[in-house]
Amino acid sequence: MRDKHPLSGMTVIFTGTPKAKEAVASVQLQGGNPVILPLIKTVEKIVPTDSLRMQTCTSYEWLIFTSANAAHYFGLKMEQEGFTAEDIPVKIAAVGSETAKALENIGFRADFIPATFSADHFVEEFPSVSDENDRCLFLKGDLAKETIKEGLPNEVDEWTVYETVNDEEGIRELADELRKGGRIAVLFASPSAVRVFDQHIAPDTGWAGFTIGAIGHVTEQALQEAGAAVHVKPERYTLLDLVRELGNRKEGIS
Repeated sequence: MRDKHPLSGMTVIFTGTPKAKEAVASVQLQGGNPVILPLIKTVEKIVPTDSLRMQTCTSYEWLIFTSANAAHYFGLKMEQEGFTAEDIPVKIAAVGSETAKALENIGFRADFIPATFSADHFVEEFPSVSDENDRCLFLKGDLAKETIKEGLPNEVDEWTVYETVNDEEGIRELADELRKGGRIAVLFASPSAVRVFDQHIAPDTGWAGFTIGAIGHVTEQALQEAGAAVHVKPERYTLLDLVRELGNRKEGIS
């Protein structure tokens, strides 16, 4: 008989601020205790050229978003400049369902989403829906890799709309949780969170003694490079699927 509460007695720590409330609810439904302890936080990057950049968005055939954060902060800039989605009638590409949802929140509908939610798969699939002469604007954070710009045959301009900084309170509280011990799973949704954990927490706690989950293969690679064993990774790269896979593992399904 299937266990309805495979995460009973387990503390499940999210190391980023979950945009998907369903993931937190899923932990609770499976009997676990969800704890949100962001190791990083994002802030809007504001520069004098923001107004001009917004006005030139319509000169591109595509706007590319690889994160919900990029969509959120682009939405803030739209609001500040008095723009709506109707003022930017261009095609929209989004990496991941959560990014697509964030875009819907600011009035856009994604015209293209790659089958696998990662930038490296995006650059493989995007040429099938675009012309190499299409000009693209990549909305990004300051830590985004060069995968989009270097991997596409298109002309790609970049606009950094947010920056990532350490969350000192989250770092301290997560270290405290691990020192307490018990059944703990730590879920990582970005290489940035892995980097902060490795630099500020792992020297004290190590990488053993708790279950480690990675949202996708890029984060998994960052964990492995840090010396961590990845116990859980979903086939579909979302937080909700990561939590479901964690429950399956505890139940002995995966």
